[in-house]
Amino acid sequence: QVQLVESGGGLVQPGGSLNLSCTASGSIFGVYAVGWWRQAPGRRRDLVAAITTTDKTNYIDSVKGRFTIARGNARNVVYLLMNSLKPEDTATYYCKSSEFWGQGTQVTVSS
Repeated sequence: QVQLVESGGGLVQPGGSLNLSCTASGSIFGVYAVGWWRQAPGRRRDLVAAITTTDKTNYIDSVKGRFTIARGNARNVVYLLMNSLKPEDTATYYCKSSEFWGQGTQVTVSS
């Protein structure tokens, strides 16, 4: 069974930065694209950024220029580097590959 584990969430002030990590238990990231999703309370879960197996990336407009999705040197890790964070970025962030989801990591942007 594939397991995805996110880490790196926390509380940060507006304008701050956080780096999220998603680590897979196997080599699934070499076969499938990886996406970072987020869900705020009372809202649907939305795709924020994705990276393909050939390292092509896509972002939603609201995070372009602020967030970067990237693979680690260890091919079972994918990062979401988040800069210039805003209160509206507050959500639980999940990674997904194929049909597998991580458990989520909370990001709170507040002064």
